[in-house]
Amino acid sequence: VMTHAFLYGTATFEGIRAFWNADEQQLYALKVTEHLERLRSSCKIMLMDPLPDVQELKGIVVELLKRNAFKEDVYVRPSVYKSTKAIGVKLHGLENDLYVISVPFGDYIDTATGIRCATVATRRTSDLAIPARAKVAGNYVNSAFSKSEAGLNGFDEAIVLTEAGKVSEASAENLFMVRGGKLITPGVNDDILEGITRAGIIEIAAELGIPVVERQIDRSELYIADEIFLVGTGAQVSPVIEVDHRSVGTGKIGELTKRIQSRYFDAVRGKVPAYKHWLTPIY
Repeated sequence: VMTHAFLYGTATFEGIRAFWNADEQQLYALKVTEHLERLRSSCKIMLMDPLPDVQELKGIVVELLKRNAFKEDVYVRPSVYKSTKAIGVKLHGLENDLYVISVPFGDYIDTATGIRCATVATRRTSDLAIPARAKVAGNYVNSAFSKSEAGLNGFDEAIVLTEAGKVSEASAENLFMVRGGKLITPGVNDDILEGITRAGIIEIAAELGIPVVERQIDRSELYIADEIFLVGTGAQVSPVIEVDHRSVGTGKIGELTKRIQSRYFDAVRGKVPAYKHWLTPIY
């Protein structure tokens, strides 16, 4: 408990999913390299030096999954943390260490029937306070405030605004909105995590011929959106059917969301050859 990371939240981490394909008897780890590259970026922001090597880390992740011999969907969490036992708030002059854990994992939030969201009073921390583009353990206190504010008020998930009042993201997911046949998402300068699943959804949208616009979104735009869905490693593709007691579109999962969700779920299980580059087969 004296570890600096425990005392002050000075740990970086990633969440990586691996998906079981029963027909092929294969476990596919999703975008491992991209996650580990982002881990390195978080480490750099947090003055964690020397930075871990991506290929070495990837070997550890693959070996861990092999040793556990999973035949189900799995969540993997690598973390680099400030391991020095010390009292004192700083980032420099501290030692780092690494752990990687893996556990069976299903849905983080509902992906089948749609979720109800609320915009919350808690604001996303700005890049000049605690940068959201770094996956730092301490950042997620902000997410926890947001999630509990929504949950204790009867909603499934929170939608968080920036200090300027623009839509940022959900408590731990990126947000996409559909208006006029276009897929709209906040840009990387709206205090969002630069999501790896978000990048994958943009890739799928391009394949399906769906225009993607990255721009600021007003809260009231959510009320008149045709469709909304949340994406992330945990959330995958989670349709939103209500925001602040207002139905999104028809109040049912939208057709464009269904198309993207179906393509994504097939891609991550190795069923779409065009997306094999996303996957690392474990066995």
